[in-house]
Amino acid sequence: MGLYKGKGRRIPLLPLRGLLVYPSMVLHLDVGRDKSVKALERAMVEDNMILLCSQSDIDMEEPGTDDIYSIGTIAKVKQMLKLPNGTIRVLIEGVVRAEILQYTTNEEYFEVHIKELPEQESKGPEIDALMRTVLNQFEYYINLSKKVTPETLAAVSDIDEPGRLADVITSHLSLKIKDKQGILETIDVTERLEKLLDILNNEREVLELERKISQRVKKQMEKTQKEYYLREQMKAIQKELGEKEGRLGEVEELRAKLAELTVPESVHEKISKEIDRLEKTPATSAEGGVIRNYVDWLLSLPWSNKTEDHLDIMEAEKILNEDHYGLEKPKERVLEYLAVQQLVKKLKGPILCLVGPPGVGKTSLARSIARSLGRQFVRISLGGVRDEAEIRGHRRTYVGAMPGRIIQGMKTAGSMNPVFLLDEIDKMASDFRGDPSAALLEVLDPEQNNTFSDHFVELPFDLSNVMFVTTANAVHNIPRPLLDRMEMLYIPGYTELEKQQIARQYLLPKQTKEHGLQPEQLEIGEEALLKVIREYTRESGVRNLEQQIAALCRKAAKQIVSSDVEKIVIAPDDIKDYLGISKFRYGQAEEENQIGSVTGLAWTEVGGEMLNIEVTVMPGTGKLTLTGKLGDVMKESAQAAFSYIRSRATSLHIDPNFHEKNDVHIHIPEGAIPKDGPSAGITIATALISALTNHYVSKDVAMTGEITLRGRVLPIGGLKEKSLAAHRAGIKKILVPKDNERDLQDIPDSVKKDITIVLVGHMDQVIEHALVEPIDIEVH
Repeated sequence: MGLYKGKGRRIPLLPLRGLLVYPSMVLHLDVGRDKSVKALERAMVEDNMILLCSQSDIDMEEPGTDDIYSIGTIAKVKQMLKLPNGTIRVLIEGVVRAEILQYTTNEEYFEVHIKELPEQESKGPEIDALMRTVLNQFEYYINLSKKVTPETLAAVSDIDEPGRLADVITSHLSLKIKDKQGILETIDVTERLEKLLDILNNEREVLELERKISQRVKKQMEKTQKEYYLREQMKAIQKELGEKEGRLGEVEELRAKLAELTVPESVHEKISKEIDRLEKTPATSAEGGVIRNYVDWLLSLPWSNKTEDHLDIMEAEKILNEDHYGLEKPKERVLEYLAVQQLVKKLKGPILCLVGPPGVGKTSLARSIARSLGRQFVRISLGGVRDEAEIRGHRRTYVGAMPGRIIQGMKTAGSMNPVFLLDEIDKMASDFRGDPSAALLEVLDPEQNNTFSDHFVELPFDLSNVMFVTTANAVHNIPRPLLDRMEMLYIPGYTELEKQQIARQYLLPKQTKEHGLQPEQLEIGEEALLKVIREYTRESGVRNLEQQIAALCRKAAKQIVSSDVEKIVIAPDDIKDYLGISKFRYGQAEEENQIGSVTGLAWTEVGGEMLNIEVTVMPGTGKLTLTGKLGDVMKESAQAAFSYIRSRATSLHIDPNFHEKNDVHIHIPEGAIPKDGPSAGITIATALISALTNHYVSKDVAMTGEITLRGRVLPIGGLKEKSLAAHRAGIKKILVPKDNERDLQDIPDSVKKDITIVLVGHMDQVIEHALVEPIDIEVH
């Protein structure tokens, strides 16, 4: 504050904290600060007059001159009372506005030179209108705020001085000190009333908003209380009626289940909405059952449950070997998956497809994979599935709607990362109800199955952690798009040696236990076991072998019970007594060399098979007859072989006009079984040459290969299965296309040891090895 050179009045100053006094106001003040007490004492000594100014910061204990507003109110001290705690209570009355001109150098208390700012007299229609408007707004404020009593309005209405009216109304408003100071500092009465009107308008808007919010909160509270009250009433009614549960009990139970679950936010929201719908649905409504069923399904699915993988490769290998003999490639693939999982920690589940004939252990291998990983195992059979809804489920609008088999399987597993077996994937069919194999595309695609959509569930479900294993007997029945999403692992079948080991290590102990026999009560020698394999079964797998062993166990159990024998020993000669006469002839495919009869090798869905091809040449008119339920490809193969022999008739010492003088009949026995494929080409050609030249075919030779019109031998598939079939039949030599040399590594050593494998590139080489007395082929 600058030096004042006029004759300003000198007066003590009392700074106020959080308070402001207007002229004409009468109120009590408690004064406790030392400087303020001394200023009061000084005022009492002089003329009882003191200047009251508000400080800008109410938290400041010792304000400086810059912290005090420059305009305040001169007040008269009417009473002064010292309280026991040391503070002074004073009754003061505001007199007139005043402005601080200068602070004195007094350090004991604030003392200032001031200039009084007397109230201006203002009259006129504008002032009257302003006063009325201010009063109306103040009345509205009182009605909204409820903090000011109606008596105050009556008292204020009697004031006819416009300046005083503004001061008194402002003193009753709940305003900040800064806003009240603004009214105090406005000397012009008209301007003061206008400013007050702005403040009243703002306050009215704020109060209206507060009232709306308050009403909304109140309504919400009333609604909640009402719902709680009604629920309690329903509980009481149900209790009286003896209903322990009822719809309300159902809803509470479902809400409790939801609270315990860890599910994605979208799923939680969906379940919560459905529970609310269920609560509002009448107990007699059929819709309630549909909603309840849907909520139960959502709550029972493993949205976040995972089992921990056992990432111990040595332990996994031990488990796989415990359960299955052989099957090296599938086992190796599982161990590779485990090793990568251990390094990467997060790996999309692979989709393995185990392809092989029946009874080789495809399904049990999948179960063994789950055990080695420490995961849950789920199996669903797709054989004969024709309806797309079997995979994706039905929409809830249908009566009795349910999720598809995939979601049902996940519920059964109870975890997000089971080993999921889709059995017999090649046996699916399609009709007017849709194509289930197309629905499986999303399930088995690692890029899509993290948001698998089931028609019933209607929420995306994550299948990316699932390890899918599928099984099939034949690849050609699986649609190509589905095949592309799977990794093929071929299980061709077992050798005789492997079957012996499987029977000894797995099948015999299992069947002995199932038939209530102790291991020491039944003994089957190695020779006897071999006889069962050779003469009572002819298969790629071991399912029939297990049935024959089960039959032996049954007979032995009956013998032990009926004749009190302690131990049964079964020798090779005893097998006939237990299993009857042998079903298959082990040894040569043919007992003697024959003309026009050749042993071929074929691949079928149940593994490799022997194929006897017979050719008979009769006098006639050149008719070619094919019988034995042959497919189109095999018929064409026979035509090609026939054309090749006609083109090479002279070289092979055959009458060039044989096709005009003779009828040729090609027959493949077991006509009820469909046969197709090009791999019988060289077999048919050899049979034709043998019949036309009257040369014997070696009984120890079997062959496979496709033939061209020039006599070239082309490669074929399924060589391992075919070689196993030849080994089972006791064949000594097999003729194989030269281009199949790369496949020889797949043939087991035990087979290679017993069979001579000859690679042939042309029909001349085939004739050389197949016929007992080779033909002197003329080369042109």
